[in-house]
Amino acid sequence: MKFEGRCWRFGDNIPTDRLVKTQYVFEPMEVLVQHVLEDLNPEFPKKVQPGDIVFAGKHFGQSSGRAIATKALQATGIGCVVAETFARTFYRNCFEVGLPALEVGLNPDFASDGDRVRVDLTTGEFTNLTTQATIRGAAADPFLVDMLDAGGLINLAKNRPEVFR
Repeated sequence: MKFEGRCWRFGDNIPTDRLVKTQYVFEPMEVLVQHVLEDLNPEFPKKVQPGDIVFAGKHFGQSSGRAIATKALQATGIGCVVAETFARTFYRNCFEVGLPALEVGLNPDFASDGDRVRVDLTTGEFTNLTTQATIRGAAADPFLVDMLDAGGLINLAKNRPEVFR
């Protein structure tokens, strides 16, 4: 479970309502992705590329537990989201929809917008390829990795019903 891409840096205390504004939650996904994180960085929905990495500070995804925020973030094509800490519901929703997430206690200046970064969920390593610096968080639980491999919780339940008995 390795991901490599351009870093998109965001700060602390980003609520799900900043990921997807309330006015768009009932719109089709192709409309939602045009507005993901636009208040915090208007270039993000226009220039995000498949495999890019969202990197944030403390309490990313706080407030509402709406899974639409994680689904819309995933629909942008990002490879992974890394944060110092996540709101617990948001973190759970990431894995349930198949969006890789890594929590690492770190210096917020570890990576900047545009840096090339690599994330390894199985080791918990977050590497800034631009500066060659590496930090390590907790590796993802093997069950969560299985969930990601399956494409999310629903697919895992379909493919491995014995896990849910």
